[in-house]
Parts: sequence; C-alpha cells; structure tokens
Amino acid sequence: MTNPLPAWSALQTHYEQIRNEQMRDWFAPANDPAPTRAERYTYAGGGLAADFSKNRINDATLKLLVQLAREAGVEQRRDAMFAGEVVNPTEGRAALHTALRATEPNAPFHAQILAEKAKMAKFADAVRSGAWTGYTGKRIRHVVNIGIGGSDLGPKMVVHALKHLETPELDSHFVSNVDGADLWRVIEDIDPEETLAIIVSKTFTTLETMTNARSMRDWFVQHGCPEDALAKHFVGVSANPAEVVKFGIAKENVFEMWDWVGGRYSLWSAVGLSIMIAIGPQQFDELLAGAHDMDEHFRTAPLEKNLPVLLGMIGIWYRNFFGSQSYLVAPYSEALHYLPSYLQQLEMESNGKQARLDGKFVDYATSAITWGEPGTNGQHAFFQMLHQGTTIVPIDFIAVLTPEHPLADHHPKLLANCFAQSEAMMLGRTEEEAKKIAGPDKPELVPHIMFPGNRPTTTLLVDALTARSLGALIALYEHKVLVQASVWNINPFDQWGVELGKILGKVVEADLTAASGDVKAHDSSTSALIARARAALKR
Repeated sequence: MTNPLPAWSALQTHYEQIRNEQMRDWFAPANDPAPTRAERYTYAGGGLAADFSKNRINDATLKLLVQLAREAGVEQRRDAMFAGEVVNPTEGRAALHTALRATEPNAPFHAQILAEKAKMAKFADAVRSGAWTGYTGKRIRHVVNIGIGGSDLGPKMVVHALKHLETPELDSHFVSNVDGADLWRVIEDIDPEETLAIIVSKTFTTLETMTNARSMRDWFVQHGCPEDALAKHFVGVSANPAEVVKFGIAKENVFEMWDWVGGRYSLWSAVGLSIMIAIGPQQFDELLAGAHDMDEHFRTAPLEKNLPVLLGMIGIWYRNFFGSQSYLVAPYSEALHYLPSYLQQLEMESNGKQARLDGKFVDYATSAITWGEPGTNGQHAFFQMLHQGTTIVPIDFIAVLTPEHPLADHHPKLLANCFAQSEAMMLGRTEEEAKKIAGPDKPELVPHIMFPGNRPTTTLLVDALTARSLGALIALYEHKVLVQASVWNINPFDQWGVELGKILGKVVEADLTAASGDVKAHDSSTSALIARARAALKR
C-alpha cells in the first residue's frame, strides 16, 4: 500500500517500531504516571466523551495521525462541506446535511429548511393530537414508514432509540424489504382506519419502496377505503413531487427532499417525518441541536482534540497499518439496537470505494467492514472470536451512563460488562496467569484459557440517551466518514455501487415473469436459477 504523503511513510515506520508493544505495559503503574494514560487520551466534545486510551497508540502515534489529517486536507474538505461547495464531484452536488441542523441565518438554504420544518411540525402536531383523522374519522394510531436505505435505517434507528420519548397514542412501524413478508407482518396487526403511511423515496421510483407503497394502497382499498379518500392515509417525502401526486397523494401532503442531501445523511430532513411524529417537533429540534453541537465541535476544535478527527484517524491506523478488515460497534444499550445497522450503510456506502477523486484507482485499503450488535447479547455470540481469535477487530464500545427506563438495578450490571470487556480486551491473560488458574493438575488447559490481549477498543460515553445526545452521536460518525474519505482521497457522498444490481434486477425480473419460455442471455448459473424459480412460481 502506498500513499505519497510524508506522514503516511512516517506512520509506516512508527508502526514497525510499536507493533509488538503491549498496552498492558503502558498502563502499568511504573509506566503510567500522573496525568494517567486514561486522562491524557480522553477527550470531550458535542456533549460526548471518548476514552481512546485502550488503543495501540502513544503520543507519537497521535501526533503523526493528526499530521496525516492535515496533509490529507481534512480541514479544507470539512470547511468546503460546511460552506456548501461541491464536495460530491461525480454528481456535481454539495453535501449539506449540516445545514439541516444549522441555526445561523446565513447558513445555506436556511429559509427553505425552516419553512419545510414548520410544515412538518404542523402536520406532526395534527397527527399527534388526533386532529388528523382517517377517512372514517378515527384518529391515527399507526404510522407506517415505507422506504429503504437512508429512507428507512435512520428514522427506524432514531425512533427505536428514543422510544421512551414516543407518544403512547401512536405506534411506529417501518417497512423496507421488497419481500412481502416485511409488509405483511405489519398490516396483519394494524387497522387501516387508524393508519397513516409515509412513503419516502427521493425519486419515487425506487423498486422496493414503490412495490410496498402500491401493495399498501391496495390493502387500504380492499379494506373499504374509497380511492378518493386515500389522501387521508398517505403522505409522501420526495424530490419528485410530480410522481408523488401521480401516485395519488395530495399535493399539499408532499414533503420535500433535496438533492444536496444524500439518503444516508437525510434523517434530519423531511425523511425524519416519522421521527417527528413519534417524539414531537420539540424533541426533533433537540435531535437537530445535538447534531449541531457536534458540527460546531468538528468545525472549531483543534484536530488534536477533535472527536470525529481522532475517531476517524485511529480507524485509519488500524485499517491501513495494522491491516484490520473490519471494526465492531457494540452499544451497551438496547435502545441503540439499530445503530450498527445504520452505521453499516453510513460507513460502507460512503467509503466503500476503489476510485480516488482524480479517477485513478487506490492501491490501499478503504472502508472497513462495519458490523455490530448490542451488548450484552454480543458477549454470548461473537466475543469469543474477539478475545481469542486470530483476527484483530477494533471495537467502539458505547455506554449510556444513565438508564432511560425504571429498572435501575439492571444498569450497573450492564455498565460493568461494558467496562470489563474493554479491560479484558486490553489486558488479556498471560501464560503465567493461565497456569495459576489451571493449577498443576491440568497443564493441558493453559493454552485454552490464555488470552492474547492487546485488542484495541474505544469507549464512547453518553450521559443519558436524550434526543440531543443521540443527535451528537450520529453526527460524530457522519464526520468520521468525511475524515477518513479525505485521507483516502475518495468521494463519500455518491453510491454508484448500488446501481448495477438494480439495473440487472429489472432484466432478471422480466425474465422471471415473462409469459413465454424465452429469456434473455445470462451466464449459465443465472439462467439455471431463473429456470428453477420460473418453475416454482408456476406451481
């Protein structure tokens, strides 16, 4: 792997110097005078705190990583994004998700954003209060968000996380998969007279979303809703209002998306209408405020103390120098159950690229595989591999210090597991320690109960899971993506990789459903799969 930046070469040399050092030695009292390593490597910003001390870094590492960030133009790319410049050159667009939560009157599109948010708030209040009713006059009790990708993952993650703030009069549901089972499991349990569907699609032509939307419209009609009353049960969020109206949604019930906001960055916009209905306009504003807090921290804090920069550059350290292929997000919070899924799209759709901004191909690794599961569930599933496997997987632990539920005696156990896991990952268990545990009668047990340790972790601390702190946490990862994209010299705001499968999918679907036996030419495997499926569909 090569990179022409001087700091990259210096980091490669530095890696060779410290690659075999043990973190447990760095924490030993003789090597950890006051201020302690934990104090030196814990930073705060945007209402969050991050303990980076259990990473395989020292002062020289951080200095070189920050130098690399500067040489790669992280500050310039950051400032260009906030200024509304074209930072998505392949599509000729700005990336102004930060403008959606900006409070400054001179922020890009500020008046337009405020007007759309006011329209959202008026509608959300009407649904929440019961003023907006279905066609029979019953109040809405079920809100079904139909979208996919960024039109689903972000809103679903936030609504689940902030369920303790959700109005009890409403239940939120999310449908994304074109597999009919996804929609069927929702409509089996809801009453069409009390249901509002929000169809979210930038183009209003997305296959999965529109298939589900049409099936839901048919469901309403089959259950007695007149065609001319469907407007009481459908609203649309799109950048293509003509298609929304053509679908049958009233023009006044169309909420606007903009092409300067990518789908995976869009929950702050009208895409978040289901969020606003669930938690209310005031709490939605708090969500935006938390993201703005992190925006300001990212924009103004020195790189040496900048949480998105440090999080992103430490990720570069493991991906490009240690060769780690994946990293784990482990929120010790059931409320954050969908955060790893959300981050999978945010990180891999943004930075899973092979072409640089200049059109040449990279010869170094880009996006790590992002995965995860809430603790403590993961401890009983895949933590075995993290502790004793042959692959080093850096981990982001996320701990919420104050519970959002009344079962307070559970929380010390939850936090104890989180903190103990990071300690165990760092310390491991030496051969001598294993021998003492095994005892003289079972020496054969020693290799099985040894732990290599030296497994890197970062612990992010959230005081309480509020709308504001959640907004800051999401924005932290958004900006981490930009930091890493700047170092890799790639565009994190396009997603051409999702297109080819969509195009071929239409061809294959036509062959699957064609009346005649003739199908278009495919490779032998795909042709055989189509033939088997056609036979099954005709049964």
